This record gives sequence, structure tokens and C-alpha cells, in this order.
Amino acid sequence: MTAYLVSNNGKPRPGRARLAWWRFVERQLPTLVIYLLVATLICVIFAPFCLVTVPSGYVGVLWKRFGGGTVLNPNLLKNEGMRITLPWNQVFLYDLRLQSATQTYNAISRDGISLTASINIRFRLKRDSVPQLHQSIGPNYIDTLIVPEIGNRTRQVMAEYTAEDIYSTKREEIQTKIRALAEAMLGEKMMVGGESEDETDNAPYRVPLYAMLNLIDTLILGIELPTAVVGAINRKIEQYYISEEYKFRVAREIRESERKKIEAEGISEFQHIVSQGISDSYLRWRGIEATLQLAQSNNSKIVIVGSGKDGLPTILGNVAKSPSLQAASPAVNEVTAPKEGTTAATARKMPFTQPSEGQPGN
Repeated sequence: MTAYLVSNNGKPRPGRARLAWWRFVERQLPTLVIYLLVATLICVIFAPFCLVTVPSGYVGVLWKRFGGGTVLNPNLLKNEGMRITLPWNQVFLYDLRLQSATQTYNAISRDGISLTASINIRFRLKRDSVPQLHQSIGPNYIDTLIVPEIGNRTRQVMAEYTAEDIYSTKREEIQTKIRALAEAMLGEKMMVGGESEDETDNAPYRVPLYAMLNLIDTLILGIELPTAVVGAINRKIEQYYISEEYKFRVAREIRESERKKIEAEGISEFQHIVSQGISDSYLRWRGIEATLQLAQSNNSKIVIVGSGKDGLPTILGNVAKSPSLQAASPAVNEVTAPKEGTTAATARKMPFTQPSEGQPGN
């Protein structure tokens, strides 16, 4: 006979029920562990096919194997983060951020020069049109759509300019034209969806290319011309700037001649004004001041004093006399200042006397 613990109300105590639960877990634990291991293994195997990570700035287009292919509804696009899908479906990722592609194209200028242009293309995809872009063109849309079209427009525009214009002065204008023609092409051509391209009326969508991507800019990174052509262009530009230099030189000489003319007119006017106010007494006084300053200097000197009534040096006074009379009449007084370092015996001082009128000096 088995005895059970019962409470006062006749029901088994809670401890007995808990004990029965743990005994059940102990009996079923190996089976649960096996089931968990199997489930974990299945998750590890199918996780790469069921879990899709959409990076930052990307969007995922869902393709259903048993559900009609590409899902065209933009509201069903896979946004950033971890996304779960069925293992037999696929998610294609597209970058919505600013993209840049650099390509090199061969072209011929208007004057028949073969050249190579390096073009940088910057663009962005538009989110709502990514499903149509995926169905019509695919992930390789850069090489399929953008690169060939930009190359065609580049050759078309460069054929309108000479090699010199492309190489030196018209790059910005060429860039603008290439972008404008590419945008016009994107507006004219349309992507048509449907089972038959001829039945455009019943097609699920007709989307212009400009609605799929936004062409931001086309930049010319470099132009390569034949070496001989580049040298000729550089020499031409050099001669042009030399010619401009000569033009500035001529203009400078013209300004200089005008300056000298104005200066000469000023000097002439100054002489005309000053000549009216200069008298003989003023000139005599200035001559006396010059003679005193010359006699008071410490350097060795010889002062030749004229014999006229003014008694000024011959270089300043006696202007009224003829050269022959000045050479015969003046008396010379020499004043020699001793040089530094000579003795008193060798230095001879001569008195400086003012000769009287009509009397020769000693």
C-alpha cells in the first residue's frame, strides 16, 4: 500500500506535482537535446539561404522562384538590416549611394586628331525604379547602360571641337555638353516590362531611363594627344603670351613717353617762373655761401678766386667777361690745407686775402 502526502483539503501537496514534473524532464531530456541539436544543425545549414544582410545605403530586390520572379512593388524592397526570406528565393542588392565610375574613351577631334579622354561618371540610382532596373538591365547596369552611352556622347561632342580646344580652353563646355546629351538620351529611351516587348500597351511598366538613375556629373580627368601635337600646341601658346608681352611693353613705353612729356613741360614752366625772380644780387649771395662752405671743409682743396668786382670763384662769378679776359686777368690765391699725417714743416699755410678791385692778388 502506497502512502501519499495530502493537504488538509484532500489535494496532493504542490511539492509532489513539482517532483513529478522534474522526473518527466529527466526522462525526456536526452530526446530534447537531440531535437535541439538537429534543429541547430538545420538552422546552420539553411541560415545562409534564409538570412540576408542588407548593408547601409543598399536596398534588396526580392526574386521569388515559385512566386512570379522579380517583385516589382517598391514597397516590398528589402531595407537595411537583417532580413529573412525563404531559402529558394534570392535577394539582389543595389547601392543607392553616390557612385563613381572612371572610363577611358578613344575619340577623334574635328581636325582629325586621335585622342584619348578619361571620363569620370557620377550617378545615383532611384529607389522606386530599382525593381524595373533589375528586371530590364540587371546588376551589371554600369557596363551595360552607363559606360557605353557616355562613351558615345563623348565621341559625339569631341568631334565638334579641335584638338587645341579640347586640350586647353573648352573642357568645361565639353563636360556640360556630354552630360546634357546623356540626360536627353535617358529621357528618350524607355525600359518596357512584359513577356513580349512588342505588346507595349499591356506591359506592366514603361519607365524612362532617367527615372531609374540620376546622372549627376561627367568630369574630364585627362586628355592624351600625340606628342607632336602637344608640343605644337604648347609652342603656339608660348608665342601667344610672348605677343601679349610685347603689347604690354608698347603700352608701357607709351605711358613712359607721356610721363616724360609732362615732366619736361613742368621743368620748362618751372624755369620760366624762376628766371623771372632770380636777380644778380641773389646769385652773388648764393656764390658767397658756396665759397664759404667750400673753404670750411676739412678736405684738401684749391680755391681759385676771381679778380672781378664780385670776387667770386671763377666757376660761379665773372659770367659777364669773355673767356680770354678771364684767363688773362684773374689772380690766383691758393690755400692748401695740410693732409692728415703731414708735419708742420711740410704744411705751408697761405693767407686768404680778398684782392681789391683792379689789383692782382699775391
